[in-house]
Amino acid sequence: MKYFFLTITFLSFSLIYAQDIPDISLQDIEGNSISINELANSNDIKIFSFWATWCVPCINELDAIADVYEEWQEETNVELIAISTDDARTKKRVIPLINGKDWDYQILIDDNQDFKRALNVNILPYVIVVKNGKIIHTRTGYTPGSEDELYDIIKEHSNK
Repeated sequence: MKYFFLTITFLSFSLIYAQDIPDISLQDIEGNSISINELANSNDIKIFSFWATWCVPCINELDAIADVYEEWQEETNVELIAISTDDARTKKRVIPLINGKDWDYQILIDDNQDFKRALNVNILPYVIVVKNGKIIHTRTGYTPGSEDELYDIIKEHSNK
């Protein structure tokens, strides 16, 4: 029975990492349509961080990364795209929140949660690391210091 669960777990992770980024378009905070597939199909690493205004760990993670983001970009060319999963009720809080933050990220709005559903995201914060349109790493939740582990993964896969 133990081996059965280990096999299922391994297959689940294999399917996640083999998964292509779905061909979905989201809007940025100015209302422009942005293709997720076009963003992800790059030789540079992209981080898609799913967050919401009501999710304190999400905001803590994005704040922690903001402190080191410029260094990450200089060293690896990484780009973080923050995907707000706020729905129609809480979407109006996104712009005021990010205006009060020092986030140098591209912010996209997934108010219908199409992208979130396509990747079967159930827990926030949820981070995926993508290179050449393929998911190379996923993580749920946030604890202080997780950004350092994330950066190690970025450096490992970076071309720079």
